[in-house]
Amino acid sequence: MERCRVIQERDIDGNVIEACQQGDMSAFQMLFEAYKDKVYSIAFYFSRDEASARDITQQVFLKLFTSIGQFRRDCEFTTWLYRLVANACTDEHRRRRRFVSFDDEAGVMNMIERGSQEENYIRRQINDSVRAAIADLKPKLRLPILLKYVEGLSYDEIANVLGCSKGTVASRLNRGHKLLARKLAPYRGALDSG
Repeated sequence: MERCRVIQERDIDGNVIEACQQGDMSAFQMLFEAYKDKVYSIAFYFSRDEASARDITQQVFLKLFTSIGQFRRDCEFTTWLYRLVANACTDEHRRRRRFVSFDDEAGVMNMIERGSQEENYIRRQINDSVRAAIADLKPKLRLPILLKYVEGLSYDEIANVLGCSKGTVASRLNRGHKLLARKLAPYRGALDSG
């Protein structure tokens, strides 16, 4: 059991994937342990709601469990997994037809450094504004931004995950950046100094 807690993405290779495809539950457990935090992270940044993020994560791994036999190795496993996550996030958004507000106070508190009460208040306000600005983006603009800045994927990887061209990714990121810049313009001085 201790071994499962230290499994990381680098421990997952073709043999583990193949074992999962053959129904090996311990291999699937390794896969889950290696990727659960990344899947949850994307789901949480997309939905900004812990319950929704847990639901999306559960849906992704259920889908992974039932469809891993369809993985044909014509792309990286992580690309295929991120595609499942992106689809689950989009499905959740469609299902809800409204966006849950960003109110993760624990995340805010982790980002606050020591300083005066006024500085901490300003940081919280900026953090809330950035979250709200990201939350206001349409899913087709929000997902590329999350995949780029939260997961650190390249344009090619994002294109594979979202099933679109690299040019479309660049366009969506550009549009997302412009919308965020416009919404966050009043905070430019505080963002530059913080």
